[in-house]
This record gives sequence, C-alpha cells and structure tokens, in this order.
Amino acid sequence: MDMELSGNEMRLEGRNAVIEAFRSGKTIDKLFLLEGCKDGPIQTVLRDAKKTDTIITFVKKERLDQMSETGKHQGVIAIAAAYKYGTIEEMLEAAEKKGEPPFLILLDGIEDPHNLGSILRTANQVGAHGVIIPKRRAVGLTAVVAKASAGAIHYTPVAKVTNLGKTIDSLKEKGIWFVCGDMAGEPMYQTDLKGPIGLVIGNEGDGVSRLVKEKCDILAGIPMFGAIDSLNAAVAMGVLSYEIVRQRISGK
Repeated sequence: MDMELSGNEMRLEGRNAVIEAFRSGKTIDKLFLLEGCKDGPIQTVLRDAKKTDTIITFVKKERLDQMSETGKHQGVIAIAAAYKYGTIEEMLEAAEKKGEPPFLILLDGIEDPHNLGSILRTANQVGAHGVIIPKRRAVGLTAVVAKASAGAIHYTPVAKVTNLGKTIDSLKEKGIWFVCGDMAGEPMYQTDLKGPIGLVIGNEGDGVSRLVKEKCDILAGIPMFGAIDSLNAAVAMGVLSYEIVRQRISGK
C-alpha cells in the first residue's frame, strides 16, 4: 500500500504497489513473499516476478513484519532499484559512436554501496563505456550508490547480468578481451592493456571468483610496497583503469 525510500533502497510494500511496479517496468532487485500464501494477488506478483531477473525469497510472516516500515505489507515486500539499469548493447553502441574500442568494467561480488558508487565515479572519469554487475551477491543501484557516485550514475550505464562468466564468453565473441585484477598477476606496467577490454574487479575479501577468473585472458597485479597486502576494490579499479588510459593515450 505504500512506498518508502530509505538511505540505501527503494522499498515497496503491499500487493497493489508491487503489481503496479512490475507492470510499469520498474526494476525489482529482490522480492519477499509470505510463504505458503496462495491467494490471487500474491500469485500475480509471483508470475510477474518470474518473467524478470528478480530474486524471489519466501519468508515467514515474522520476517516480513520485521522488514516492514508501514505495517501494511500484505504478504509482499519488494526492493526496487533506485535508478534504471542500462544494457551492454547500449555500452557497445556508445563506444562505436565515439569511435573508441570498448572499455567495460565488470564487478564480481562488490557488496558495499560506497565502493560501487566510487567505482561509477571513476568509471565515468576514465571514459569507461559502462559497468556490469551480477544480480546475485552484489549491491544494486541504491540511493547510497547514487550519492557516492557524485552524479556519475546518470552518465555511466550499469547493466545487471545473471552470469558474469557467460557474459564474458559472449563479449569475447565480439572481440573484447578480459583482464582480471589480481595480486598474483603480472605487474600491470608490464601488461598490454590496449584495445577492446573488460576490466574485472572482485571484492576485497575474496577477490574475483575462480570461475570468472578462469574466463579472463590475463591477470594484472598492482605493485604494492606496504605492510598490508590489498587495496580497497574501488581504489584498485581506479589504479588499473588509469593504467589502461595511460596505455591508450601513449600507445605503449
């Protein structure tokens, strides 16, 4: 029956509100439904959700009551993207229009909205044509992300995909090759980072997942001289991105 915008998400509560959101084409990242409920409106919500990439979770009434900000959830709460997602096709078209080789940023498991916002800000400044994120185990386009991006969210498209590995395979067929940011990789200054490229960045804790890493053509490391052995994901993305920019400008 109501819609609440918190600091990091747009929350839709109530059957009619969620049904209308799906019908209007709004991107719903997550859907929480009362388990065991078989009534008509809930089944309508479920059918609409199954036509999309929405993550559907069935929960007990107590969980919905805890999540609810209105007290009127009617057995359904949806978490919507605060901003519209783009498409990979739009990114490739933008590169073609500019006469530039595609430069894409792929993020594997970035869960901190401040990190994603910072990455979007840097992606815009380095001229990346877009950012690609997975639909699971990753933060989406929330209000906190938008604020941290300092406005870049309006200019740099973000696409959400079901499977990063399959996305990489598809883009390889279009002539794009992939470099994975990895501490064990070859020093980035000794790596050829020119041409149509996808830069893959993982989270600080686990890095890039094994399956995604195996899809990449090369591992590139950032030289480090301090007592700790890693950089913040957004910082690592920035360092590697500007090496790509340097090589593009200098040609070597």
